[in-house]
Amino acid sequence: MDDATSSFVDGARAGLPAGSMGGMTGAASDRSGRAMAAVALSALAVIGLAVMAAGLVLDHDVLAWIGIAVAATGATVLAIRLSMTRRRLTHTGVLLGGALEGLPTGQLVCDGSGHVVFVNTAFRTLIGWSEGEPPLRALERQFAADPDSAAEFRRLHERVRGGVSATAELAVLRDGRPTEWRRIQAQPIDGHPGAALWRVEDITARRELDQVMLREQAKLVDFMDHAPVGFFSVDQDGHFLFVNATLAKWLGCAPRDLMESSRRLHEVLAHPPVNAAPYDLLEGGGVEQRGEVAMRGLQGRRFQASIAQTVVKAEDGHTVHTRSVVRDLTPEREWQEALRLSEQRFQRFFEDAPIGIALVDEGGRLAECNQAFLTLIESESMSVIGRPMADLIVPAERTMVAERLTAVQGGADPAAPLEVRLSGGRELVAQLYARRLGGVGAEGGAGLILHFIDMTERKSLEAQFAQSQKMQAVGQLAGGVAHDFNNLLTAMIGFCDLLLLRHKPGDQSFSDIMQIKQNANRAANLVRQLLAFSRQQTLQPRILSVTDVLAELANLMRRLIGENIELKMIHGRDLGLIKVDQNQLEQVIINLVVNARDAMAGGGRLTIVTSNHTVTHPQRREHETIPAGEYISVEVIDTGCGIPKENLQRIFEPFFSTKEVGSGTGLGLSTVYGIVRQTGGFVLVDSVVGEGTTFTLLLPRHQGEVKPVDHGEPRERRGSDLTGSGTILLVEDEDAVRVFSARALRNKGYQVLEAKNGEAAMQQIGTDGSRIDLLITDVVMPQMDGPTLARHVRKMRPEMKVIFISGYAEDRLGEIDGVEVAHFLPKPFSLKQLASKVKEVIREGK
Repeated sequence: MDDATSSFVDGARAGLPAGSMGGMTGAASDRSGRAMAAVALSALAVIGLAVMAAGLVLDHDVLAWIGIAVAATGATVLAIRLSMTRRRLTHTGVLLGGALEGLPTGQLVCDGSGHVVFVNTAFRTLIGWSEGEPPLRALERQFAADPDSAAEFRRLHERVRGGVSATAELAVLRDGRPTEWRRIQAQPIDGHPGAALWRVEDITARRELDQVMLREQAKLVDFMDHAPVGFFSVDQDGHFLFVNATLAKWLGCAPRDLMESSRRLHEVLAHPPVNAAPYDLLEGGGVEQRGEVAMRGLQGRRFQASIAQTVVKAEDGHTVHTRSVVRDLTPEREWQEALRLSEQRFQRFFEDAPIGIALVDEGGRLAECNQAFLTLIESESMSVIGRPMADLIVPAERTMVAERLTAVQGGADPAAPLEVRLSGGRELVAQLYARRLGGVGAEGGAGLILHFIDMTERKSLEAQFAQSQKMQAVGQLAGGVAHDFNNLLTAMIGFCDLLLLRHKPGDQSFSDIMQIKQNANRAANLVRQLLAFSRQQTLQPRILSVTDVLAELANLMRRLIGENIELKMIHGRDLGLIKVDQNQLEQVIINLVVNARDAMAGGGRLTIVTSNHTVTHPQRREHETIPAGEYISVEVIDTGCGIPKENLQRIFEPFFSTKEVGSGTGLGLSTVYGIVRQTGGFVLVDSVVGEGTTFTLLLPRHQGEVKPVDHGEPRERRGSDLTGSGTILLVEDEDAVRVFSARALRNKGYQVLEAKNGEAAMQQIGTDGSRIDLLITDVVMPQMDGPTLARHVRKMRPEMKVIFISGYAEDRLGEIDGVEVAHFLPKPFSLKQLASKVKEVIREGK
């Protein structure tokens, strides 16, 4: 290898990567030493020649020979040195070629003309180069399919020709897409224009890895940008270095509005920390900062945020940046508030439910209950929590309830509610609904939710309703029987009066007739009691003072109760008036007094208290509701034996009595109840066995003006003259009543026309209607009843007076439309009552 080649190789070797030549890294210094040695030997040869020339000129043989010897020595040594250097250079070239051949990258050394000086196997393999083709052209052809890569390669080639190193990464296209990538490096060789060292590296795997990394990086950026939490970073001055889209959206801006502006961290804090670094979020600062802050957006929106921030310091200890995570607490707070409201609503529904609700765990123990359930079991505290549910049921029903609850807990669907009795202070009847519910107990097992509906009042109302229906049926029966009885009693009393007209006192038959009449009157009183019970008796109300009524009855009550019972009456001040039938009110008080006397067989005290009573709100007592209003209260209080609880619900039933057989009819209290209720009042009972009983009458207070009223039923005139004149049409389907009434009226001087029914009466009116002055008709008759007859008569004779007679109550006539009841005579009536009523009505018409 000559010097030029040595110089070229050294230039190529100088372009190799550091360490690629191993022990040949000192080649440059070795070459410099060899050059200096060659120069020295050449100088020695020149000096020898100079000395030889001087010897020849001076003809100095010794000097000439010395010069020859020095020149020969220098030349000989220089020749030997050159030979050794040539051998070393040849060895170095071999070593350099071996080093380049072993590199994994393609290596190509070209001279200025583009001829190959050296090429390794890696280059041949990567480029697909063969000996017959210039290597650079083969390299350019590999990128020809991609115009961009081909253009970039040409620019790189031009730069290398200009003596500038260049690098490029170029794609190798196949089927229109890049399948491989090459990294091309070209380095000019100093001192050899156009010569260059070309290196070719396959970077396909690295590019693919770079693409994967880029995609992952893009995913990471997208994740951070759209994460459900905010990310940001600020520098030591508080300027934003990074803000993700989520946080920017919360702050009402875009990320660039914070990163590309002069805004600082404290400008987006509603309450920035005082005396803190610009990058601090909380008071006190520190490397790790966690807590809640109030953030303020650029549009003014404020929200609470949870912050976690780490402060990172650089090696100089001064330059810092932060890594911060922000979580908007607004949705969480809204969710917590919604949850709180939901729990509050549930708790309100649970606690304020009108039915008892209990949660039972899988072990059958009470886990939770509401106030209504505590009320049902008469407990004022939650001390029952944890107790077995069976303990709250009466012993007789515990097995049945336990079986039902076990079946429901096992998944059975209860077909119907279960009626149970709770073991409180009073045994309540309740409907039990059971449903399976998961997660009740502490272990999260399946429990039960129980609903208890208090059925005690309903059961009581059902019993009372059944009793009311029974009493109504008995009342209807009593009313019907009373009507028939009144017809019979009217005839009996009437014919007794006719007989008494012929048999005066002292007559042998007088006492017999009076006995018949007295018993008939007793029967009439019994019928009045039946009508009072059925609320069908005829009332003639008057405006009265309770004090006056009791004062009139005082002497009678004292005789009734006897000497061993003390009577005490306490009257309230400024008592109001009431509008009642005085006779019926007296009967009510007498019945209560007699009952009190019988309850105090061994003596005692009877107290009657009157007062004004105001009901501000409707009150529920037993099965009746007392409406709000003003009432007059009459309390009859005894100190007797009291009434047992089981009898309190039955004391107003007809024929119910706790007395011995034959000691009473059982109609006393039922009569009281019927009269008071028909008057619009109420009867209340409070009793304690062994202490006594209080009957309270609440009678509506009269609110209208006090006007003179007719005193009682038609009374017999004080004088004995009951005679009169006129024509009367008497219509009665009961023969005995019609015959008696006709004879009685004829005896008083009236002309009487008789008819058995309404049709016969219409025929009489058609024949003798002009001379009839008064129509007396029964109310209830077959075919045409009394009110219908009255309507027809008034169409023909509007001025004709009508007297209705009936064994039913007067208010029954109000059920028939078109009838104005001006005059009514209830059955049974006596001869004098009939004659008095007729004379009174006829006299009114004159």
